[in-house]
This record gives sequence, structure tokens and C-alpha cells, in this order.
Amino acid sequence: MDIFILYYIAAGAFAGLLAGLFGIGGGMIIVPALIYIFEAQSVPEAALTHIGIGTSLATIIITSISSLRAHNNKGAINWSVWKRMAPGLVIGSLIGAGVASVIHGNSLQAIIGIGAFLVGLKMLFMKNKSLVENDFSKLPSPVGQTGLGGFIGIISAIFGIGGGTLTVPILSYYGLKIQNAVGTSAACGLPIAGAGAVGFLAFGQFVDASVKEALPSGVLGFVHIYAFTCVSIASFFTARIGAKITHKLPASTLKKAFAVLLLIVGFRLVLNSDVFII
Repeated sequence: MDIFILYYIAAGAFAGLLAGLFGIGGGMIIVPALIYIFEAQSVPEAALTHIGIGTSLATIIITSISSLRAHNNKGAINWSVWKRMAPGLVIGSLIGAGVASVIHGNSLQAIIGIGAFLVGLKMLFMKNKSLVENDFSKLPSPVGQTGLGGFIGIISAIFGIGGGTLTVPILSYYGLKIQNAVGTSAACGLPIAGAGAVGFLAFGQFVDASVKEALPSGVLGFVHIYAFTCVSIASFFTARIGAKITHKLPASTLKKAFAVLLLIVGFRLVLNSDVFII
């Protein structure tokens, strides 16, 4: 068990650094890592992905708080945009948790991988005139912002991510400079993770009795408490480091780095899904 604890800590430390640096919850690192670790622990395949997603969302609660505080100290969070998006984020995350229990994981993984890859390409090559100053005239109406939150919440909860993969490019597209898009995305991760984790805790109670009996100790619903604790502690500290680095980098450099990250993650998600293997 000791070696698995070290794996949890290592995954959490790296995910936390990415969370602070790019305004993401680290889920795209945590979910694959946890699935690999749980598989090595012989967690039943029927619950493997769900526990990975649920545990990831639970850890993102802690990561988001740490990253949020650091970005807020830099004045990088647009709270008016966050307040309009938050109701949609909560409702969408609860819906996403329910949807995740009935959709095949491999197909969803391939879809989100393609999406992340395309967004990365767009951010890498698209010229953005709002890198220096915010242009709030591009933002949709308050209702539209709530709708965006709902869309982001559904997708994020299904895949166990904090929403940064969608939130950062969307807010950047609608006129927020990259530092504010990253900071606001970090704040959006909290309602996504909170509502999503609650959903996976609840839906995990309805798993088949035979699967429940085969689960390792420490699993509550679709959340692995031991993994949650180790990943959360490690990511809490490294997220603050990443957030500090963000504000020392040029905006264009940060945008390109985030785009490259999306390209890598997208490719790996599609590759690991096995959907296109004949």
C-alpha cells in the first residue's frame, strides 16, 4: 500500500502545479493516473473509471481553493463573470455526474481528446487581440454566461476535470486576457468539483452489490478517500507555486504553453481510448 500512496502524492503534486499554472483543476492528469493506479490495485473494471473521475473531482475542490486564493491575491479573477457562470456550473456538474454513469467511457474519452486537441490548435495559431487588455463587449448576456457555465459543468463532470480545458479558451475567446481567463477558470473549478463530487458520491451508492464487495477499503460512493487525501495534500501546495509562476510569464508564452498542453493531452486521450483501433 505504501507504494500506491507515493503514486498518489506524485500525481497530486504534478496536477497541482498544472492547476496553478494553467488554471485547470488537474483532472486530465489525475484521472488517467488514478485509473492506472486503481487498475494495479485490482479495482473492478465496472467501477474503475467512475472512481477515477469521482476522486479527481473531489481532489479538485482542494486544488481549486489553493489556486483560487493565489490568483485572487493577484487580482486575476473576474468575479462578476464567475457569479453569472456559477449557477450553470453547479447544475451542469450534477447533470454530468448522472450522464457519466450511463455513457461508455472510451467513446467519451475519445471525443474529449479530439476536442482538446482542436482547441489547442486554435489557441496556438489564432491571433488574439485581447492579450493585453480585457474586452468585455465580447461577453454574452448574463443568461448566456450561465448557459456557458452549464455546458462547461456537464462536460467537466463527465470527465473529472476542473473545466480549465474549456473555460480558459472560452473566456479568452470572449475577450478576457489570458491571465484573467486562467484566474477566473481557477475559481470556476470550485463549483464544478463540489457539485460533481457530490453527484459521484450519490450515484456510486447504486453500484451492483457484487461490485461493491470487490472494491478496496476507503471507497465511498465513487470516491476513493485515501487517494483523495494524498492527492489533495500534495496538490494544495504545488498549485500555489504554479499560480505564482503564471504571473511571471509573458501572456503570449502562457497561451502557447497551455495550447501545447492541450495538444498533448488530447492526443493521449484519443490514443488511450482504443476507439479507433481496428
